[in-house]
Amino acid sequence: MSRTAPRLQLRMLASLAVLLLLAGVLLGRLGQLQLTDHRDGAGANTPVTASVPLPALRGRILDRHGRPIVDNAVRTDVTIDRAALADAEDGGRATVRRVAQALDLPFDRLWGRTTLCGAPGAAEPPLCWPGSPLVPVPLVVDADRALAAALTERPERYPGVAVTSQPVRSYLGPTRGGAAQTIGYLARPTAEAVAESDGEVTGEELVGAAGLELQYDDLLRGRAGQRTVRVDARGVAVDEVARTEPVPGEDLVTTLDRRIQRATQAALVDGVQSARDGGHTADTAGAVVLDLRDGGVLASASVPTYDPTAWSRGVTQDEYDRLTKGADSPLIDRVTGVAQPPASTFKVVSLPGAAASGVDLDEEVNCTSSHRIGNRTFNNYQSRSYGWISWRRAITVSCDTVFYRVAEEVWRAQGGLAAEDDGGDPLIRTARRFGLGSATGIDLPAESAGRIPDREWKRQWWESTKEESCRRAQTGYPEMEDRADARYLEALARENCTSGYLFRPGDEANLSIGQGDVTATLLQMATVFGTIAQEGRVPSPHLGRAAITAEGTRTALAADSDDDADSIDLPGTSGDLLRRALQDVVAEPGGTAHSAFAGFPLQDWPVAGKTGTAEVQGEQDTAWFVSYAPVEDPRYVVGVVVAQGGTGGATSAPIARQIHEELAQRTP
Repeated sequence: MSRTAPRLQLRMLASLAVLLLLAGVLLGRLGQLQLTDHRDGAGANTPVTASVPLPALRGRILDRHGRPIVDNAVRTDVTIDRAALADAEDGGRATVRRVAQALDLPFDRLWGRTTLCGAPGAAEPPLCWPGSPLVPVPLVVDADRALAAALTERPERYPGVAVTSQPVRSYLGPTRGGAAQTIGYLARPTAEAVAESDGEVTGEELVGAAGLELQYDDLLRGRAGQRTVRVDARGVAVDEVARTEPVPGEDLVTTLDRRIQRATQAALVDGVQSARDGGHTADTAGAVVLDLRDGGVLASASVPTYDPTAWSRGVTQDEYDRLTKGADSPLIDRVTGVAQPPASTFKVVSLPGAAASGVDLDEEVNCTSSHRIGNRTFNNYQSRSYGWISWRRAITVSCDTVFYRVAEEVWRAQGGLAAEDDGGDPLIRTARRFGLGSATGIDLPAESAGRIPDREWKRQWWESTKEESCRRAQTGYPEMEDRADARYLEALARENCTSGYLFRPGDEANLSIGQGDVTATLLQMATVFGTIAQEGRVPSPHLGRAAITAEGTRTALAADSDDDADSIDLPGTSGDLLRRALQDVVAEPGGTAHSAFAGFPLQDWPVAGKTGTAEVQGEQDTAWFVSYAPVEDPRYVVGVVVAQGGTGGATSAPIARQIHEELAQRTP
């Protein structure tokens, strides 16, 4: 017994030591968790907070009378709470499947929306959800209201499912005065736009992507609010901690008139169809109505057109391909975004230029069928000859050869091929005074400046195209079916290869009748005619008129009149002569628009205007007609252009007539 007791005591002490050692390790680990791991990870179950933006209600776009062109409609969405998905044993598949069956929609489409774009295992765009993981999953956007309402009647079958109403952009269709290309549309911002916005724009909201929606995006968008939510370890927002309400955007009042816009679009569509029925391609067209009282654009129409609602509901791949198909894209604004040779409408610029060069406009001129410059013959339209006529009559019948002679004299006076600059060229100088070759400054995000080709431009163009010209001089154009056109282009390539930098007399001749390398937008030419109608006072084209806050405070964006507009001097008697001649174009027999206005009440609504028929290599002629009315007190400019539409008198003038009929009825 005496030997057994010490052994037992030793075993007990050893066991106690082991227990104390284990307790020490355990306490040490607990201390590490409290002092080290807690500081690093804040604990696996400790909730954190995150911010969720609350987009503001976007302001409307109104016409000048306060009628909505773009409004906010209500869209029905079906969402499911992320916590419900996370809590379900199957990740929410059964619930989503029941929702799909109730709405008669494919399960895969709805299930794809529960995955975040870019996350591992996510569905491919556009099925995945590109938005925030902290908001309910939008299973269905723009759901059938009746079917969606049935979901709320049996909440036990659809845990976490909600039916919500969301504001969505509502655009007028093309036939209702929507002005699609002018108004623009919304789209998700680029990553670069989000980064540059200093937190004002998030990747989940829609922002202006074109037209007035883009130009006035800051005004229309308002200021986003913010929700602060508590997020659990699963990344699910469990409740709201704080909230800042968004500030609605302001309404934009424009200069557009919905009724005139609708009539203008209808006239353009009718005219294009008539041209096509007559055998012309008439692939694109534009029409504009300018109010000379303040420079406001009353109507701006383009063909082809589209319904911007497509962007709000989500564009399919087929729709996207149709909307973005190159030069024929319906997204292109044919009034401000496309510059093309203005043809004989440019003669209203060349006539003052001729006067500035010293031409006596009181003397008669010989309108021959053709005029030869060097080794090239320049023909009058259809090689017609009118003999000795006044300058007024030359405008009325649109004689080309009288301008060819002026152009040749101007070119020689400048120094011919030896001239180094265009400082004294009266034709080029006059065109620039009218604003051609520069953007009008209209409040739209994309406007073409057009081009007035001069000696400097010719050299730059030659340097950028010399390599291709020399290649074509060697190879020719074997792919072209029309061999005459191919030979012409090959000869042109040889000339451009060796001496394409020279500004030749033919360049000046083409410029004088708005052909060759001269280009202008329809809005630019409308502004030119407005300047002539107002005896040198230059209109300031614009679309934004006023902004109205949600509280009703109105702020003017532009003046209600153009009293402070810039003016230019029309040399000698050129202004008076032009105004009389442009009226003759419409009212007098032989005028190039006389037939188009036969039977029109010119005594009540006198119209003055000029036709243009631009020749385009490899295509049918482009038809122009720019006009203003009433002649005694000019109020409106109406411009029409139809690419591959034939002559200005036969195609564009009848369209303008239909628009003038609408203006005459609506003007007291």
